[in-house]
Amino acid sequence: MEYTVQKLSQLAGVSPRTLRYYDEIGLLKPARLNSSGYRIYGSREVDRLQQILFYRELGVGLDRIKDILSDPDFDVMAALKEHRQNLLAKRRQLDLLITNVEKTLAANEGRIIMADKEKFEGFKHRLVEENEKKFGEEARARYGNEAVDASNAKVLGMTQEQYQEVTQLEQKLKETLAEAFKTGDPSGEPAQQAADLHRQWLCYFWNSYSKEAHAGLAQMYVDDERFTAYYDEKQPGTAAFLRDAILIYTGMNK
Repeated sequence: MEYTVQKLSQLAGVSPRTLRYYDEIGLLKPARLNSSGYRIYGSREVDRLQQILFYRELGVGLDRIKDILSDPDFDVMAALKEHRQNLLAKRRQLDLLITNVEKTLAANEGRIIMADKEKFEGFKHRLVEENEKKFGEEARARYGNEAVDASNAKVLGMTQEQYQEVTQLEQKLKETLAEAFKTGDPSGEPAQQAADLHRQWLCYFWNSYSKEAHAGLAQMYVDDERFTAYYDEKQPGTAAFLRDAILIYTGMNK
């Protein structure tokens, strides 16, 4: 079966403008143009649009989707199985969040008493959800779905004691980094202590640590303005200082 832009947009639930834009950027080209110059899409294009929409639902950017679908080794069946697993995981997260919100409402209305552990579980799920929205696309593009999913699972598996530990460690890192920044020497003892604290903090989220990955993340703190703004909030230049300290700490400054 063939579809015009209008009919395909109605079928897929996207706007005609979106389909035209996908054509302009080479993400989804029509099968042909008819005698009147209208775009015509066939079954192959419908399948490709399905894949595009799956990846968009998972927060993947258009440039990354284009790279994935253009890969000659792209496996449709493997991609569908991966989509299914990701969507099931997302559904489980949403179900847990909904349950937690319902319990919180009931607790606020005096209908139930909500245990601290239940409140904490809901907080962990909200933390993962917020991180996915803010940084999920970049993290998955840089480290891959498997690594990000493993990191999310590690957060969700944290005990309340572990969460308190990592929170205290993060505060100690901030204080040490602020003092180290005043010295202006990323190779000095305070800066190297900050780099080591940063490594310890990462290990609460990463399943495995490598100097290369640590250095790559430090560089992203400078390349990504959102991370830079976070570290530079009180002392401009802190993100670059931390990057330099970590490069020295990992031996990746050569």
